[in-house]
Amino acid sequence: MSRRVVTVFGGSGFIGRHLIQRLAKQGVIVRVATRDTEAANFLKPLGEIGQIAPIPFKIGDEASIARAVHGSDQVINLIGILSEWGKSTFESIHVDAARAIAQAATEAGVRQLVHVSALGASAESASVYARSKAAGEEAVKAAFADTVIVRPAAIFGPEDHFFNMFAGLARITPVMPVFGCPLIPKLLLFGIDAPVDIDFYGEGGTRLQPVYVGDVADAIVAILDDKTIKGKIFELAGPQVYSFKAMMDMILKESGRPRILIPYPFALASFWAWFLEFLPNPILTRDQVTLLKTDNVISGELPGFADLGLKPASAEAVLPSYLRRFRPPAKRHLREA
Repeated sequence: MSRRVVTVFGGSGFIGRHLIQRLAKQGVIVRVATRDTEAANFLKPLGEIGQIAPIPFKIGDEASIARAVHGSDQVINLIGILSEWGKSTFESIHVDAARAIAQAATEAGVRQLVHVSALGASAESASVYARSKAAGEEAVKAAFADTVIVRPAAIFGPEDHFFNMFAGLARITPVMPVFGCPLIPKLLLFGIDAPVDIDFYGEGGTRLQPVYVGDVADAIVAILDDKTIKGKIFELAGPQVYSFKAMMDMILKESGRPRILIPYPFALASFWAWFLEFLPNPILTRDQVTLLKTDNVISGELPGFADLGLKPASAEAVLPSYLRRFRPPAKRHLREA
């Protein structure tokens, strides 16, 4: 019996390395479609000799995309960006490239296409990122009718850019931001006596439902293994909803660095993001600030982990495994109760 062949676009990225490891354990032949095959060679040891093969492709080059999917049983598109830079725009990556991959998969007779989008994708969103994700979903479905769409919440794990970034920030600053809260309570602003128990952080800022990268990879594998899943949209999020303040508290606890939390209004965040956007890989953009104005939690109206027979891990269970390295040397082997 011939072995299943799966082409993964963006396989050398955050989700990809976890997904490919799982596919390799199943004996799947994995083609990693990437712009830099040398940079993807670290994936090869995850499988047997020749089992994992980085193959070149270029966004906008339909011929290279066609070569990548030719002879594949299943195709997964993990390609995405969080900020625009040069020719890498939300439109070119989330819409045009996604459409080209889906069209190539159709022409190659691929049995199943899994397209990874994002929780919060909406044509009505004020965020360009979220609108482009929604447009990408529509483009993919038009080119490959039975596409399975996966919408993960904010993803965390050892290589993430959220918890690691803020834990690193805690090393060098005495204060940490809580986005979406008023700078000071309005009652105090106008000099009016306020109740003693006034909540300085309001509701604690934006609410998020982060999901562990390994659980997202497990969900994609489960979808690939079930031949009956066609044309569905899955919302993937962790078991717990956190306020932004609660997540900052977790970061400070696990990194062993007590810091002062200060409410950080969106207007101020947008001001600084304007300057940061001039960097090649900005830690914050104005569009990301816009995205943070809306809670990032599942609707509960679409299938999720439970429908795949999976139970996602909580942030509390996973964060200690990789934020421990941010602890001061004297606390590195200790953990607060």
